[in-house]
Amino acid sequence: MPPRNPERIRAQKPRIGVFVCHCGHNIAGVVDVKRVAEQLSKYPGVVYATDYEYMCSDPGQELLKKAIREHRLNGVVVAACSPSMHEATFRRAAGEVDLNPYLVECANIREHCSWVHDPGEAATQKAITITRTMVEKVKGNMPLEPVEVSHKEKCLVVGGGIAGIQAALDVAEAGYEVILVEKSPTIGGHMAQLSETFPTLDCSQCILTPKMVEVERHPKIRLLVNSEVEEISGFIGNYRVRIRKKPSYVDPDLCNLCGECEKVCPVRVPNEFDRGLSERGAIYIPFPQAVPSTYTLDEETCLGIKPLICGKCAEVCEPGAIDFDMSEEIIEEEVGAVILATGYDLYETKALPEYSPDDPDVIDPLQFERLLSATGPTRGEIRRPSDGKVPKTVVFIKCAGSRDPELHKPYCSAICCMYTAKHALLYKHAVPDGRAIVFYIDIRAPGKGYEEFIHRVMEEDRVLYIRGKVAKVFREGDKLIVWGVDTLSGQRVEVEADLVVLAMAVVPPKGVEDLARTLRLSCLDENGFLKEAHPKLRPLETLAGGIFIAGAAQGPKDIPQAVTQGSGAAAKAIALLSAPTLTHSPEVAEVDEELCSGCRVCAPLCPYGAITVEETAQVNELLCEGCGTCVAACPSGALSLRNLEDSQVESMVEAALAELSPAREAVEVKGG
Repeated sequence: MPPRNPERIRAQKPRIGVFVCHCGHNIAGVVDVKRVAEQLSKYPGVVYATDYEYMCSDPGQELLKKAIREHRLNGVVVAACSPSMHEATFRRAAGEVDLNPYLVECANIREHCSWVHDPGEAATQKAITITRTMVEKVKGNMPLEPVEVSHKEKCLVVGGGIAGIQAALDVAEAGYEVILVEKSPTIGGHMAQLSETFPTLDCSQCILTPKMVEVERHPKIRLLVNSEVEEISGFIGNYRVRIRKKPSYVDPDLCNLCGECEKVCPVRVPNEFDRGLSERGAIYIPFPQAVPSTYTLDEETCLGIKPLICGKCAEVCEPGAIDFDMSEEIIEEEVGAVILATGYDLYETKALPEYSPDDPDVIDPLQFERLLSATGPTRGEIRRPSDGKVPKTVVFIKCAGSRDPELHKPYCSAICCMYTAKHALLYKHAVPDGRAIVFYIDIRAPGKGYEEFIHRVMEEDRVLYIRGKVAKVFREGDKLIVWGVDTLSGQRVEVEADLVVLAMAVVPPKGVEDLARTLRLSCLDENGFLKEAHPKLRPLETLAGGIFIAGAAQGPKDIPQAVTQGSGAAAKAIALLSAPTLTHSPEVAEVDEELCSGCRVCAPLCPYGAITVEETAQVNELLCEGCGTCVAACPSGALSLRNLEDSQVESMVEAALAELSPAREAVEVKGG
């Protein structure tokens, strides 16, 4: 990066071009765009100004390039939408005709003006002012060059559910090494717990198991189960990852899955895979198709390993696969890209005391999936957890904890309508003389074939959909009494049920906040899910370069969406890993070492960990995102942002305040 010399740039006579976009009626319907262009044509330093219907279109970009050539422009302002939408578009166009891209700026007269104001003089005046301030900024801009860096050709995938599996396979198939980290003893995620999948009713294991096996056998994938990412440092293309791998105390190469160890284990604890509907030993295999296909010893539930208290499992293990001397490992890797596919949890049923969550016959949807599954605790027979009897009336309560901004989760959990319909249908198949009653607020089924599936279930004999909320569930003898309201008829409803299934809200997994902090992601969204850089244009990216998200890590997703996002995140990672070098915006913070006192105020405030302090502060240009936090905090004024110097800001403020007219003072926000 050449040394900054603002005077060299400012000494040039500015020849600024201003291009005002109509954006259809988005801007032109509120702002007099022709008048904006006319007023800016008279502004000092502007030698060319025009308006065009769609500046982002190919003809619009050609107009910009032609004007740069013909009018010898050394600066451009495009008055249009948010810079996050099309700044890169206009800078790329300028670069094609040899104008440095960093001498191009966007004046946001859509989101900041036309979208929030009523048509009239006031909105037009504001658009003129916004554009004028950006002209002042461009006058002070200097030509910059992107920062370039080499990168590692390896990808880290965090989470071994279906989204993580798909992402890992896609990256590996492209020829790049993958490290797949999963905190549980097996990959597969919640999809492995399902009996069948909607709307086609495919066997979950039949379609998932081949992918799980492929992950384990792929030469480019290193699978680390019982592992968690403990620390990550570095920057895009060059992340250093520290992974803590817990011991399984079983050698997978020697284990022959005979199961004798679990038979003699004196410990019995609730089986997590069956959601507590069955028990397992301290040494166990999560489910028959688990990958890696081996037993694992749960140190937390074992009677004791160090010192050894029991040891019965090792005594009966003929292959000698059990090794009590295994210890925790710290694995350090360098990767170029990171994909977060951390999945989801279910909202705790205990958060809904009105539904008697402690009653054994009030269960969550994954527990019902295990009852339906041929590999579940009842081998696919629907039995009440309390007494093992076949339930003749099952009540399904949708939106349990979802769409309730006052008390619980405000958002729709997306998959509940479909899996509840699937549950009702599969229950009818298993118990033909049974009765299924579904309480719902409304039906949301936007996927391919989903609406047809819902109608198919609604037309089933002895499946009743009641539009309304359930107020209370309580036990009365052998029955569960469900009180609700049919909002279509306005009548109270009381049902005697044998089993109640709560369609619990989908929530972020435990530990995701700590993971986000570890990865220096700036924030989670308002519901605790990992936040994307832009919901429309960058839905798989985070604000940290080279870190991508997929599946339910971002929010509730069904299987097709999770697979799609897994492949999408993989494509993003492959694009990064296949690039000869990576580039980063040079519009970052820089330090005047003569002014810096080394006070260290800036370093802990940087959300990206881009600042280190020795004698003076140092900025890692590849980590810095130009947020300006450090600049605002620096007590000695040693930090500044490239192309946003104090002198530029002062000029922009002066331009904004100059010739303040009564019309501009009268601007009112729509609805305000």
